[in-house]
Amino acid sequence: MEEKKRVRDIVVPGEEIRVEGKPGRGVFVENGKMYSAYLGILDVRAGYVNVIPLSGCYIPKKGDKVIGKIVDLAPMNWVVDINAPYYAPLHVNDVPWRVEFGDTGRFLSIGDVILAKVSNVNELGQVWITMKEPGLRKLEGGHIIKIAPSKVPRVIGKGGSMIQMLKDYTNCRIYVGQNGMIWISGSPDGIITVIKAIRMIENEAHTYGLTDRIKEFLERGEE
Repeated sequence: MEEKKRVRDIVVPGEEIRVEGKPGRGVFVENGKMYSAYLGILDVRAGYVNVIPLSGCYIPKKGDKVIGKIVDLAPMNWVVDINAPYYAPLHVNDVPWRVEFGDTGRFLSIGDVILAKVSNVNELGQVWITMKEPGLRKLEGGHIIKIAPSKVPRVIGKGGSMIQMLKDYTNCRIYVGQNGMIWISGSPDGIITVIKAIRMIENEAHTYGLTDRIKEFLERGEE
């Protein structure tokens, strides 16, 4: 008989949280009591009570690695969609190439996909990104899928265990952006398997025993 899936606690906005711990992300305090700010999953770790939103767009944080798509060009910068409330400018001083004025299109074109890092976020939520660090690059070919940013930790797994398992079983290269954009490169069958596994993780992120079920799926090589 198939083991019944254990579901993590799901809370709604304004719901009182009756667990011990300090208020963390997605939690507010009123009259000494903690309440959820989102519809999300209750997560208690390191003594802090957090609520991980079940949906919503990406809210950038300085230092996040993101996958973005070039949507416009200017003489001294590119405009990048990183799945956030605002597009992110990428200035010619923040790329590893020497770019002359008006020559941006020779290096990155509309539709190109990049792996970048959030370098700054202001109080209005506007964001700036950079590619001027080791490992940041233009991503050639491959396939892009999008998931809810709140599900990214489950796709990565503890210590990168889940994403490493996907790579090992499919021989695919996979980059996961904190913004919910995922780039996959490999054989057609491998890419399809990775996409199916990620959709399973996304749909069942609120359940326990997920790693074992994904492993079983990968071992079967079928739905």
